[in-house]
Amino acid sequence: MKLINKFVFTISCILLSVSVFAQQFSIMGKIIDESSHSIAYANILLLKTQDSTIVTGTISDDFGKFIFNEIDSGNYIIKVSFIGFEDFFQKVSVQDNTELKTILLKESTETLSEVEIIYKKPTFKREADRLIFNVEKTALIEGTMLQVLKSTPGVLVLDSGISIKGSEPTVYINNRKVQLNSDELVQLLESSSANNIKSVEVITNPSAKYDADTGVVLNIVMSKNLITGYRGSIFTNYTQGVFPRYKIGTGHFFKNSKISLNLNYNYTNSKINRDGDDAVNYLDSNNTIDEIWRSKTNRNTWFETHNLNFNFDYFIDENNTLSVSSSMLFLPYFKYRVFNNTVITDDNSLFLFRFDSNNLSRDNKQNLGFDLDYTHQFKKGQLSFNTHFTTYDYERVQNVFSDFFDQSNAFESSSAFNTNSNQDTKIFTSKIDYSLPINKTSNFEAGVKYSNIKTESDITQFDIDVNTGNEQIDLQNSDAFDYDEKVFAGYSNYSLDTDKWSLSLGLRVEQTDIKGVSISNNETNIQDYFEWFPSASLQYNISEQFNIYTNYRRSINRPAYTDLNPFQFFLNESIVVVGNPSLTPVFKDHYVIGVTLSKNFTVEAYYQNYDGNISELPIQNNETNIIFFTPVNLDKKIEFGFDFSAYFKATKDWSVYFVTSFYNIEEETNFGNGFVKQDQWSNYSELQNDFTFLKDKSLTVNLTLTWAGKNLQGLSIVEDRLVSDLSISKTILKKKGIISLTISDLFNEQDYKVSNQYLNQFNTRFINSDNRYIGLGFRYKFGNTKLSANEHSTSIEERERLDTKH
Repeated sequence: MKLINKFVFTISCILLSVSVFAQQFSIMGKIIDESSHSIAYANILLLKTQDSTIVTGTISDDFGKFIFNEIDSGNYIIKVSFIGFEDFFQKVSVQDNTELKTILLKESTETLSEVEIIYKKPTFKREADRLIFNVEKTALIEGTMLQVLKSTPGVLVLDSGISIKGSEPTVYINNRKVQLNSDELVQLLESSSANNIKSVEVITNPSAKYDADTGVVLNIVMSKNLITGYRGSIFTNYTQGVFPRYKIGTGHFFKNSKISLNLNYNYTNSKINRDGDDAVNYLDSNNTIDEIWRSKTNRNTWFETHNLNFNFDYFIDENNTLSVSSSMLFLPYFKYRVFNNTVITDDNSLFLFRFDSNNLSRDNKQNLGFDLDYTHQFKKGQLSFNTHFTTYDYERVQNVFSDFFDQSNAFESSSAFNTNSNQDTKIFTSKIDYSLPINKTSNFEAGVKYSNIKTESDITQFDIDVNTGNEQIDLQNSDAFDYDEKVFAGYSNYSLDTDKWSLSLGLRVEQTDIKGVSISNNETNIQDYFEWFPSASLQYNISEQFNIYTNYRRSINRPAYTDLNPFQFFLNESIVVVGNPSLTPVFKDHYVIGVTLSKNFTVEAYYQNYDGNISELPIQNNETNIIFFTPVNLDKKIEFGFDFSAYFKATKDWSVYFVTSFYNIEEETNFGNGFVKQDQWSNYSELQNDFTFLKDKSLTVNLTLTWAGKNLQGLSIVEDRLVSDLSISKTILKKKGIISLTISDLFNEQDYKVSNQYLNQFNTRFINSDNRYIGLGFRYKFGNTKLSANEHSTSIEERERLDTKH
């Protein structure tokens, strides 16, 4: 007992002595200007005297006051800064609680126009599994996130979304998936400042950490926020295409030592035009042309959207962070009108009859997503937890009215029907990720995830007597569909990065349980499968200028919820869009081998095998003269090709990215009444030019030309098209304002033709989209515009499958 008492006494003395020697103090002060007015939101940094490294930072409150707590005794430097004032420095020796004399900031006598701002040049790096475009401290960060992506090699930004070599990437910000569809994503990036982007990563071979149905990943890496304060911006855009479009938005960021808040809102008011010229050659039993149905269609879409995105971080302590984030879309007004004129002739172009259809739909939609994140930092390693919930409600009321005219072009009859459709979707996911640095060159990651998606949909069609206006339910075209999907996933991944070798090995497993029930038909579709998804990347650096790499990944593409819905949507009496509840997932194996020369030149060969690739096919019924657009699983799709890319500086103010790909696609399937096999060689090329002008690099120009040669997509031949975009931006008002000009489809070559001719299918479509426009924009930044930010948005891949087709 005496021994124990001595031990307790000794430990108590040690703890007491440690607490005495480790005593901490506070530093407080107040900041004013030359008129004795308090300066709120000024940046105050506490620096070490020895090497000027940052100990901590804070901002002044509304009364200009600030305080540092829990400061060890010692010698420090106080640095105070605020836009429009000279920086203030003061040495301070802390041996007790310290209250500084009032700090007076003097207005800066220099204007930005008198200072030569030195920018770094963007750099480009190729690794085994990704391309890294470093933009930190370059002129590009003076614009928006969207403008940075436009300058990122290999990334094509169109008005309708973001594309990488013809496919839509999954976008992350600081390794958090953005939970918006393509249109909403463009709006978010357009309203977000690029001031704190460190780099953009184009991850062509995602590791096992990413969902198995993730394709190419676009990860926007933000600089770590060390400085506190407030920053805001407002912006507005006017776009003139066929019709005018308007956007207005605002973004706000605030951070202190305990919290960080980022908020973005934008409002869009648009009218979009689309024209089509379609021809269906209906065939007889000998597969010769019987009748030709030529349809000219005009589609107009009016809509107003409200997008709100926020992220709130609470720093519990230096090792624990709690985050709440949300992305909300409200569509209070949506009107979709399709006017169609169809002329029917025989095989000699002799007029038989015609009809006109007027299709008017009104939608109401809201898409609300919420995330809760918790991160714990161990001395060695990190544990993170995320849970997500989405509620998606969609309603549509459709009215279709058609007039028919006989062979003499005299009015013959009319028909009309209405449909009411609804969709209610709930998504819940939860995941845990653990990361452990093994040593300075290697890292281990592991995690688990659960997701559940439930969708309840219904559609009711009413046939209308055009003489009396009476409605009668059409039971054949009315239905209800319930969908329930559960996915259980787990993964582990090992990575190694040395001077000579880079290696990543991962394995992801997923158990999927799906049940789809068509209520009226009493049909149930059940899918239950367990799959393995390995991934690997290997790079060997022969020298600083030369490396060789290879990678492999197996992935899955699950059907979109709208594709599984069996409902029929009539555009008119002869054109129907219908889902397919029997769709199965697509499995893809992707192999790559390549070499990089002189850091900026890459030659690559690839091979992709798709098992059950999903394609929406136009399937014409030659007996009923109705064409159905429906998704189907193809038996086989193989794509292989060779890519050549280069990124270099033509001059000190002109950077060039060029890529060209020669590839072959082969597709085949058995429709039951015949076997179809198609293959097509094609070329995809992109030339991207970025220019900076003026002494302060305040004028930037981006010119991008993209050539998509004749290619094969879902047994359809898509003809050549040229995509061209020019964007110009100029910073004004001492770098606080940005004006921009965008011109799309410079050469009017972006529209294209699609044709199908196999077995008893013979039809063509010409798509003329509203993609030729001029846009003007203005953005103004206020507050402490030198801040770093925590801008990020969360997402899950399940939300991306919610898109409604029109």
